[in-house]
Amino acid sequence: MSRVQADPTAMRPLVSDMTTDNSSPLDDAIRRQSRLTLSAVTAAVEKRSATLAFQPIVQADQPGRAAFYEGLIRIIDTTGRLVPLRDFMPQAEVTELGRKIDCLSLSLGLETLAEDPSLRLSINMSARSILYPDWIGALRRGITEDPTIGERLILEITESSAMGMPKEVQGFMEEVQGHGISLALDDFGAGYTSFRYLRDFCFDMIKIDGQFIREIATKPDNQVLTRALQSIAHHFDMFTVAEAVETADEAAFLIDIGIDCLQGYYFGAPTIAPPWRRPPSLASR
Repeated sequence: MSRVQADPTAMRPLVSDMTTDNSSPLDDAIRRQSRLTLSAVTAAVEKRSATLAFQPIVQADQPGRAAFYEGLIRIIDTTGRLVPLRDFMPQAEVTELGRKIDCLSLSLGLETLAEDPSLRLSINMSARSILYPDWIGALRRGITEDPTIGERLILEITESSAMGMPKEVQGFMEEVQGHGISLALDDFGAGYTSFRYLRDFCFDMIKIDGQFIREIATKPDNQVLTRALQSIAHHFDMFTVAEAVETADEAAFLIDIGIDCLQGYYFGAPTIAPPWRRPPSLASR
């Protein structure tokens, strides 16, 4: 909005009725809560007060068993509450706090893999963490101390961050894939820049964004788009994972069109109790 010269006293009655940044009391309350949440998350991360929640990813031809699990970071505040990612991750992602969260997530993932030599686990990361010394140092130490971990570790890189720094991602790929680590492009299709660089990357796996999967059994648009994303992935010899599968009809459709793996609440919700440690009778309920 352009500003005009005016008598400052003429504005006083109007200014007294509004906040200086045109925000409402609700907006101010939301910002205050966001600052409090980020402060609590920062304190929790410094204390390593966090855990992983594990969600199964199943192969289409063997939907009754998990091919691997995704380890999702859960931050625990001073009251013992799990802080929802949506409340802080968008803001933390572009700051050093996001890098520290990635370090904590990787550390917990490496510890989990070291405890169970039969486990295969995927861990989320931002491409920004590639340039963060603590994160890359933790990864290198982990695969040096136990060379078998590399072959059982999958790193999921968010599409939005990967496409923002393609050269760094390519160099990172060359290093880690030499240790057997698999790389997955997370939320594939959520952005529009991915196709520009996709042929230059060497991702092992593509995770198709849940917005294309929800209600796919009844929505022709989602069917067309998912088939297109699947075709692109297979053209580049990339494994496909459908995210956010919630119903039997969705699962059946995806299996029928040839999606390689499926993930979602239909096959299991994330749980902080490692599913592979449960008695068979409980795991099947």
